[in-house]
Amino acid sequence: MSNSDSFIDEVTEEVRRDRLFGLMRRYGWIAVLLVVLIVGGAAWNEYQKSRERAEAEALGDAMLAAMQADDSAARAAALDDVGAPEAAAAAVLGFLTAAEHAEAGDIDAAVARLDAVAVNGAAPEIYRQIAQFKALTLKSASAPAAERRQGFEAMAQPGAPLRLLAAEQLALIEIEENAPDAAIARYQDILNDAGTTPDLQQRALQVIVALGGEPELDASATDPAAGALQETN
Repeated sequence: MSNSDSFIDEVTEEVRRDRLFGLMRRYGWIAVLLVVLIVGGAAWNEYQKSRERAEAEALGDAMLAAMQADDSAARAAALDDVGAPEAAAAAVLGFLTAAEHAEAGDIDAAVARLDAVAVNGAAPEIYRQIAQFKALTLKSASAPAAERRQGFEAMAQPGAPLRLLAAEQLALIEIEENAPDAAIARYQDILNDAGTTPDLQQRALQVIVALGGEPELDASATDPAAGALQETN
C-alpha cells in the first residue's frame, strides 16, 4: 500500500469518527432519555405493586381485627368502619358485612350493603349478581312476592350466571302463592338442565315428590340425579 493510500484511509476513518461523534452529540440525549424512561417505568411498576400489596395487607388486617369482636352486631359495626381501596375488595367486604348484619338480625342493613355491591358498576359482574341474589333472598319475609319475582326473573334469563338458582327461587315463590303445578314444572326444567349441580338436582327431585309430582328424567339427566331419585323414593 502506498503512502497516499494509507493517508486516504486515515482521513476517511477520521471523517467517519467525526460523523459518529457528531451524531452522538446531536442524538445521544434520546438514548439517555430512553434509558431513564425504562428504568423509571420499572421503578414505578414496582412501587405500584408494593403499594397495592400494602393496601391489601392493611385491608386484611382491618377485616381480621373487626372479626375479633364478641358478637355479630359488634363485628358488623366494626366492618362498617373498614374501607376498601378498590371495587372487588369492596364487594368482598360488603358480603362479609352483610352476613354479620343478617346474623345480628338487622336485615335492612344487610340488604343495604348488598344493594351497594349490586349497583357498583366497577365491581365484577358475578359479584353484582351474587349481591342481588342474596339481597332478594333476605327480603323473602318483607318484600312482596311480585317484587321478588321480578328480580329473580331478571336473573333467570338464559346465559345468566345464577339462572338456575334464580329459577329455584321462582319455584319457591310459586309454592308460596299456592301454585304447585307451576312450581313442579319449573323444578322439572331445573332437573333436566345440563348445568344443574347434583345438590340442586336432589332438591328439585325432593320438592317435586313432596308436591305430589312424578319426576321425569330425560336422556340428559345425570347419574347423581338418578341416585337422588332413588334416595327420595
